[in-house]
Amino acid sequence: MGDATHVAIDFGISNTDAVARMGDTIHRWTRPSLGTPDEATVRAVLESGGLALEHVTGLAVTGGRHRALPAHLGDLALRSVHEVTAIGRGGQALAAGLLAEHGYSDHALGSALGSVPTLVVSAGSGTAVISARGDACRHITGTGVGGGTLLGLGRLLLNTTDAMTIDALALQGDPNGADLSLQDVVLGPIGALPPDATAVNFGKIARATHEATRPDLAAALVTLVGQVIAITAINAARAERLEHVVVIGHLTDMPSFRAVLDRVGEYYGTQLLLPEQAGFGTAMGALLQLSAA
Repeated sequence: MGDATHVAIDFGISNTDAVARMGDTIHRWTRPSLGTPDEATVRAVLESGGLALEHVTGLAVTGGRHRALPAHLGDLALRSVHEVTAIGRGGQALAAGLLAEHGYSDHALGSALGSVPTLVVSAGSGTAVISARGDACRHITGTGVGGGTLLGLGRLLLNTTDAMTIDALALQGDPNGADLSLQDVVLGPIGALPPDATAVNFGKIARATHEATRPDLAAALVTLVGQVIAITAINAARAERLEHVVVIGHLTDMPSFRAVLDRVGEYYGTQLLLPEQAGFGTAMGALLQLSAA
């Protein structure tokens, strides 16, 4: 692959994400998180991307587990980036359209980051909501509902913890095969909500005689997780008076999840921005901090 200049690694609960800037090209890769990171972990992550530690001239680390790492690996100093800052910076840049598929302009990023106040929603194993205004990134709120919830309940309801399997099933199903809709409860719409909008998540399952199909259960599960995250984001954006809302994290890899966010956004008149490669948003934010140093 050649020599890399700057690399950032995000040590998450479920996934370890890495991005490398090599000239004008951004290379991204991910692998499952396994235990507390150490030097061997860092080397293994780099090797997964075809890199050797000796070829890295700048390395940023972030994520809740990164604090276990030493300050140096050999002669290379590690740049520790607080996760809130990494989420905010990465989401802000993605929302501004400043990161392209094959690299970015440092000058453009430096001049434009401060002009795009953004609410960044990191939909990972759990969900964190960050206010990003220029260089100031602040944790606003969050919810324990996230990808971990999806997989945990997926195991109980669908006998799988594979996100892509859950996604494929959800795309085939109808959430109202398990949920109670407004049509079921009040026989029509309420305000801007249409008759088929959710009134009670999994409400039909409480009825002893009701049997939901596996695809319908998957659709209802993705709907539940997506609705909680979308409503949390919309309410936080209104409270913070932030017009732009961007969602990052690997939950956005699922088309079914994206569809739920789009639908909730339409209900409440708020566009939730869903950039490509959003699963690497936090690692991208760490890379930006490294490049700006």
